[in-house]
Amino acid sequence: MKHIQTLLAAVAFALPCTLGAQNLVVKANAPIADIQPTMYGIFFEDINFGADGGIYAELVKNRSFEFYKPLMGWTTAMAPEGVGSVLINNREDAQSANPRYAAIKVNGGQLSMVNEGFRGMGIKANLDYHFSVWARQKEQSNLSLVVELKNAKGEVVGSTTVTPQGTEWKKYTASFKSSQTDAKGQLSVTFKGQGAMDVDMVSLFPGDTWKNRPGGLRADLVQLLADLKPGFLRFPGGCIVEGHDLSVRYQWKKTVGPIEEREMIVNRWNTEFAHRLTPDYYQTFGLGYYEYFLLSEDLGAEPLPIMNCGMACQFNTGEVVPMDQLDPYIQDVLDLIEFANGDVTTQWGKLRADMGHPAPFNLKYVGVGNEQWGTQYIERFVVFEKAIKAKYPNIIVVTGSGPFPDGADFDYAWGELKKMNAEIVDEHYYRSPQWFRDNATRYDSYDRKGPKVFAGEYAAQSVAIASPDNKNNWDCALSEAAFMTGLERNAEVVTLTSYAPLFAHVEAWQWTPDMIWFDNLRSMGTVNYYVQKMYSNNAGHQVVPMLLDGKAITGQEGLYATAALDKETNEVILKLVNTSNQSKTTNVAVEGVKKLASRGKQIVMQADSKDAMNTLDEPTKISPVESVIKVSGNKVNVTLQPMSFTVVRVKK
Repeated sequence: MKHIQTLLAAVAFALPCTLGAQNLVVKANAPIADIQPTMYGIFFEDINFGADGGIYAELVKNRSFEFYKPLMGWTTAMAPEGVGSVLINNREDAQSANPRYAAIKVNGGQLSMVNEGFRGMGIKANLDYHFSVWARQKEQSNLSLVVELKNAKGEVVGSTTVTPQGTEWKKYTASFKSSQTDAKGQLSVTFKGQGAMDVDMVSLFPGDTWKNRPGGLRADLVQLLADLKPGFLRFPGGCIVEGHDLSVRYQWKKTVGPIEEREMIVNRWNTEFAHRLTPDYYQTFGLGYYEYFLLSEDLGAEPLPIMNCGMACQFNTGEVVPMDQLDPYIQDVLDLIEFANGDVTTQWGKLRADMGHPAPFNLKYVGVGNEQWGTQYIERFVVFEKAIKAKYPNIIVVTGSGPFPDGADFDYAWGELKKMNAEIVDEHYYRSPQWFRDNATRYDSYDRKGPKVFAGEYAAQSVAIASPDNKNNWDCALSEAAFMTGLERNAEVVTLTSYAPLFAHVEAWQWTPDMIWFDNLRSMGTVNYYVQKMYSNNAGHQVVPMLLDGKAITGQEGLYATAALDKETNEVILKLVNTSNQSKTTNVAVEGVKKLASRGKQIVMQADSKDAMNTLDEPTKISPVESVIKVSGNKVNVTLQPMSFTVVRVKK
């Protein structure tokens, strides 16, 4: 009998149950702080094939033969054998940004060059594809190009012919449809005839890019970003701002102007991780600073560029520019502001106009340095900030506290930045789910008169920082949801926040976890994505107190909560995170209102397992579910499911 009782007690403990009701109070007439429109934003870095092979819709890898191995991504076949050749020429003296091109010779037969794409090419049936190439015929040559899109079996599913004319470089274009859908397509370019031809910038884009822009972005990935309704877009990183060394740092001026004149560099994540070596990872800068600004505008997000401060990645070479040689780096920042905001009569404002955007982008923020630390960073930041403010006093300058959320370097940075009255300090944290739950009170004690906080990179790590075994599971996402109640509750201090990294190709990632995963045809938001979306789509305008027994709700019995007012819709917004494995009945009394509407909206994310995840096959397995909730007077009764995140919106 005793054994049966013990067994029953154990079962009862293991099964979810409903605790006694908890009485919460929202003081809707006592706003604490405004929630900034920039509160929830996006961090973009070209990691995990996020740009080339990702959001940048180009299907051809190594289109201009500039990889360290010039024919990486290409294979060559001749029929009959021995009738042709491919030679890579270098014209560095004449065109240093894009020096290499392929010199083709064919002697009365045909030669084919096949490009494998980025882990294959995702092609869709009945979709237009736009081919382009820069080419020039040699004297007395009559070569033509047969362009074929092939499926994984090598079968032709679309084709066109291009016949370049003349001995001067010229861009040629052609379009055709694909008859099949295949995630592992490839592009074949066959040279037929007699003679010689030079080719460069061999390119293929799908016709369904975002806003149908030629040479544009992958629409499904941008749509996932647009659905977040982000307040800002931080770009281009991240550690690629710094570079492994300063020779391969991100230089924005090399990413604007005509595509064929942009100087490609190796991606710093190319060989960073021994567990995920990616020797074919480069930055073509087809997605450059102009495109980042344009994307920000499309998303209705404030652009937030991060600029190199004269320091390479301190986890790599740690190379620095001497203090008396910083001028070119500072000038890059000043010129960028002119590019974004300058009149069309200015040098860089004119370039923006020439690229198709005469109106300014209204840049308000600029970041100096990414994850730098130590005295060498602080002394450089001081010089940058002084120069920026001297010419552009209204630009808000974002600085950083290093790669970790605590420790001697963190404390030193904050001490110095407080002394100089820094405007916004960027903090990063990649920590365990437990850390995120424990740190929901992190900003409760921050100085309300000190620098504001940018939670610029954060993500719960299910195993360890940068472990290849990290998962985008519900335990991590729910812990982030709990932590974010503390970000919002402290909106007086925290003004910008963003999860990181953003994108990851399922076959070409270097870092996990990531917010959005994709293959060559499909994409999906992780459970972490949907937590971010629930916050950003339900931010409100003012944070108000939400209390349990007179105290902020910061983990009591596994419950975390915050509340806000939406001045446009006249709603009270409640965010409640139940991290326990037990249901909770909460009675929320909203003070400061005579009455609430009789019905409200309830949005719930819940999973029965901490290990639960979304997949490309089940992309919305765990995602917000919306329903109607009944309201009585000024009270909202909400039953919180075990391990759930709930948002309630009720009109006053």
